[in-house]
Amino acid sequence: MPNSLAEVRMLDSGYTREARSLLYHAYRHEPTFSYLFEAERPGYDQRVRATVRELVQQHFSEDLPAIGLLIDDRLIGMALIAPPQRRLDITESWNWRMRMLLTTGFRCTKRYLQYHDAILACLPPGPYHVLPLIGIHPEFQGQRLGEQLLEALHNWCAEDAGSLGVVLDTGNPHYLNFYKRHGYEEIGEVAVGPIIEHVFFHPNPQHAVKASA
Repeated sequence: MPNSLAEVRMLDSGYTREARSLLYHAYRHEPTFSYLFEAERPGYDQRVRATVRELVQQHFSEDLPAIGLLIDDRLIGMALIAPPQRRLDITESWNWRMRMLLTTGFRCTKRYLQYHDAILACLPPGPYHVLPLIGIHPEFQGQRLGEQLLEALHNWCAEDAGSLGVVLDTGNPHYLNFYKRHGYEEIGEVAVGPIIEHVFFHPNPQHAVKASA
């Protein structure tokens, strides 16, 4: 069981500000973001903030689902979910592309779009849920809250009988065994500059069964 018991809640646009803050802290030190948004160049934090802001804003503006973990009403973990019918189409929005160009610059926007297209090329055929962003706030990592978030996510996705599973990707080697332990299969690798991005697929999520006392 998690060291801290968190409440699971579906999130709407009322959580936009909290979601942006959480995901910024969860992703600012991730290897993939460090490459895409040029951590070695001044203004990196602002570019990460801008990217997370635009992704979260676009997600909620399209009424796409998001699931969160809260402790004492503080959002400490979450996942953005792209359902099978609308998966990963955010970069098709010209408004989103223009905002990214204005806030992160041409080179970083181009890198992000190339990364996005490469991930798309790895995805298996068929309907499934995709997780554009998922994270636990650094202050709450190491408390098995990631397991709780995945369990809640799989239970929610299992309600969609038309979905074949869940897809996510990570360039952080620290997470590889974590996802494999929780039923994810690696289905592809993508070179993102010097980073190897791993694409994972969890087939046919089923409701977690609680052990009886």
